[in-house]
Amino acid sequence: MSSPELVTVTVDGREVQVPAGTGLVETALAAGVEIPVFCYEPRLGAAVGACRMCLCEIEGMPKLQAACTLTATEGMVVKTAETSERAAEGQEATLEFILVNHPLDCPVCDKGGECPLQDLTFRWGPGNTRMTFPKRTFEKPIPISPAIALDRERCILCYRCTRFSESVAEDGQLVALNRGAQSIIATFEDEAYRAPFSGNVIELCPVGALTSTQYRFEARPWEIQNVPTVCGMCPVGCNIQATTREGKVKRILSRNHPEVDEGWLCDKGRFAFTHLYARDRIADPLRRVRRRGFDLLSWDDALDSAAELLEQAQGRVVTALSGSETVEQAYALGRLMRAGLGAHAAVLPEETSPALDAFRLPLSAIRAAELVIVLGDEPVAERAPIVDLWIKAARRAGAQIEHTGDALESCRRLADKRNELGKQLRESERPVLIWSGEEGAGGAHLAALARELGFADKPGSGAFHLPCTPNGRGIADAWAAASDAEGENPEPIGLLFVSGDEAAADPNVRALAERAEHVIVTAMFQGLAVGWADLVLPGTSYLERDGTYVNLEGRLQRLRRTVIPPAPDELAWISRLAERFDVEVSPHPSAVFAELSERIYDGLPFGAVGDRAELRTRSEAPSPQLPDEPPAEGKGLRLVRYRPLFSGPAVERIPELQFQRPAREVELSPQDARQRNIAGGDLVKVSHNGTSLELRARVSRTVRDGAVRIPAEHAGELGGTVEVSK
Repeated sequence: MSSPELVTVTVDGREVQVPAGTGLVETALAAGVEIPVFCYEPRLGAAVGACRMCLCEIEGMPKLQAACTLTATEGMVVKTAETSERAAEGQEATLEFILVNHPLDCPVCDKGGECPLQDLTFRWGPGNTRMTFPKRTFEKPIPISPAIALDRERCILCYRCTRFSESVAEDGQLVALNRGAQSIIATFEDEAYRAPFSGNVIELCPVGALTSTQYRFEARPWEIQNVPTVCGMCPVGCNIQATTREGKVKRILSRNHPEVDEGWLCDKGRFAFTHLYARDRIADPLRRVRRRGFDLLSWDDALDSAAELLEQAQGRVVTALSGSETVEQAYALGRLMRAGLGAHAAVLPEETSPALDAFRLPLSAIRAAELVIVLGDEPVAERAPIVDLWIKAARRAGAQIEHTGDALESCRRLADKRNELGKQLRESERPVLIWSGEEGAGGAHLAALARELGFADKPGSGAFHLPCTPNGRGIADAWAAASDAEGENPEPIGLLFVSGDEAAADPNVRALAERAEHVIVTAMFQGLAVGWADLVLPGTSYLERDGTYVNLEGRLQRLRRTVIPPAPDELAWISRLAERFDVEVSPHPSAVFAELSERIYDGLPFGAVGDRAELRTRSEAPSPQLPDEPPAEGKGLRLVRYRPLFSGPAVERIPELQFQRPAREVELSPQDARQRNIAGGDLVKVSHNGTSLELRARVSRTVRDGAVRIPAEHAGELGGTVEVSK
């Protein structure tokens, strides 16, 4: 690829060379000059020049120009407000016009102290006002959704929010109504803004018009601290800032990592932090007592009780992991169970494959792809939401996007040299495969397909498996590295050790608990474990941990503890419990990581993981085989059970997210609906092997013919192929 042509631009007397076509705002920054903006935001696409704050004088042009709408050309001479009286006058007039009806409520506005309008008014605005008439007022706050409030009189009509809704999230729910001075921002038909990325408009708003209902009147900028960490709600691992005040998390903000999230954040990651303060949060160990429920224990007594139960099991221990543990926690638990007790069996959150490391790319590479193939029927936005935004960005950039349906069957079809889509993948220089299916061993199957299609010889190609859990890969690697010992799966199970609320909520784990003689559970919430566990130890959230996660790219990222949990974190008590079995496990994440890093991360220091984690280079692993032909399924529609984004123990405890939770619906394609004379909203019966459910029908173009989708929490015991009828 040839280097871009460089052009020379003069900004306020400073010459700078930039690639031709660079935006004038970025060109000025390269020259060390700031051009103030409100509406301009490169992530939203082409500039619209709505606010006129960036007015500059361009040599050869008679009128002032909006810099955000211009690009650098050879010999361009630019004068900003710093050196041009005309530009300074234009910017001052722009600010005066914006402030005509803007309320002077900075002391009570949540944006006060973090507000670009405040800052730019002090720097470039008039020193006093000429306006003596009353300002316009509106009803306030207007509920855009349970999570977002609109103070309409503060809006400066920069259109950042509507452009995000239209051009990035592509949900089309936030719109501008009316024209001219009567223009207002509203939701379509005044419905709640119900979309997975709605909270991004709060951060995009350059004034206090759109605010978070959770953060409203909660803190002021001089009272807070922002802690850089990583979101632990899904496998993307978005970079975030956790705002804390007086030892409590008050809000979550995005922290732009251009290769991972580009500064966007889903509503689950943004608003679900209040699960830390759920009413049923467990703060002390609990032991079940016959006929009397549970007793509170001291930590010494709890660890004594745990050690006694582990000794009684005599190695017949099964560990069920959630996928939300840090790498260090999984390794420490593995050291205790595998090295100290000789227990080998583990229920890992999902199957992972190191073979995908040979096709590793940053998520941002999806936007640059020529061809993106999504294998599987599970909605990408439900499994790894930011990946869905990257796919939409690729489509806008001209990429061909294909959804192939059943993931395993798609692997076999695409590997066939006669398959037309497979031929396109072989010929493309920048193809991307994305596995969003429910089948096990998806990473291994995807790696086999990528190798068969020749991806190993094309640096611009990549393959992404979308896991179900935030740290499934990191946990699998850490557990395997904890010990080389092999053993038999115990039968009967002497002790089931359940790590985390996600595992405690898993029906498969609950089935194991019924077969186990004793059960120990680590959980944050009483409703999940109390009643069937013998011993319950308080758990922690990703916001209360220090350690590392591995995201779906294979990128090792750093978690930082934002607040102190109400109970000791898992590493602390695992270390104390391990002492009872003469196993040395440090209570400090840095020390555990140092030991683990020598085995699987090439000795990488804990401090080198950093706030902007780099993606490790591609590495080879044994090549798996393509999957065999699956057994023939019965007649009917193939059921796709999926875990919705807005589900799980944390989301269930967030009032502001309840309206986002999935309805009791079955989704089917328009053709399958027509064949069965079903219309959207009809009450239908979904049945399989004598089991049936009544659900509302939703006709969706995103469902392929021959398949139906039901959220796992509403699917009951249905599986395989089902019949749908009115």
